[in-house]
Amino acid sequence: MNRPSKPPRRRIDGVLLLDKPAGMTSNAALQKAKRLFNAAKAGHTGTLDPMATGLLPICLGEATKFAGELLAADKHYAAAVRLGVRTDTADAEGRIIETRPVAVTREQVEAALARFRGDILQVPPMHSALKRDGKPLYEYARQGIELERTPRAVSIHALDLRTFAEDRLEFDVSCSKGTYIRTLAQDIGEVLGCGGHLTALRRTRIGNLDLESAVTLDALEALPAAPRDALLQPADALLAGLPMLGLDEAAARRFSHGQTVVPAGQGSPAGQWRVYAADGRFLGLGRTDADGRVAPVRLVATTIEQAGS
Repeated sequence: MNRPSKPPRRRIDGVLLLDKPAGMTSNAALQKAKRLFNAAKAGHTGTLDPMATGLLPICLGEATKFAGELLAADKHYAAAVRLGVRTDTADAEGRIIETRPVAVTREQVEAALARFRGDILQVPPMHSALKRDGKPLYEYARQGIELERTPRAVSIHALDLRTFAEDRLEFDVSCSKGTYIRTLAQDIGEVLGCGGHLTALRRTRIGNLDLESAVTLDALEALPAAPRDALLQPADALLAGLPMLGLDEAAARRFSHGQTVVPAGQGSPAGQWRVYAADGRFLGLGRTDADGRVAPVRLVATTIEQAGS
């Protein structure tokens, strides 16, 4: 008996703002979203731990070219910590390795948080995907091997206590790329003298993308195909933090074919730009030099096809 053939994967471009559930890996969430859209190509903009929930932008088609721009963006989280208990992973998924009594006041917690605001050095956790000699650190950790890690500079832009009661606290944090909130929770516990670990984490914002616009997998699955597609944001949503640069028709055509152009009548400072044609079409990511010339960095393929037609 012949099985019915699967429909061919669709060429579909856009950005899905997904509210990832707890207990699911980022890759599993990505693959499910890709199946629901029957998309030919998909990727995400940086993982969330399985325990964590919240904003996970999924890029489809041409949007995958610009996913890397969000890796460097600031992140915002809501976190919960239990004091007095340390785990080997610094979060609730790990094995308890130490318990200590908790006798701290709200004032002491506020003072501890103040020590982590601004530019700090943070030692990456052993249970992380950072690699040493080609192997992720978590593989060494699973073998009981503890390696020395070089502290890394990160920035904590804001760290605000929301609730505190006995051995539980919750805070909001805005931070630079590369910040481990598990490590932050653990370090706060150490400053308080009782230890601690992360019990919940929810990512609420990446750059200019906000959780309020996100959709769950369950809600996505319940929708017919057309309303589901309507939830996708355009690829340039990933570059919303960059300034816009418009090109006239002739310059847009040359830019779309990979040529460096000089925008007419504009003195554009050096840096990265999201570049558009006069009719509003998104062309791609460009970089201007000190002379005001703009060179393509990454282009939207459909733009190239349209420009050549």
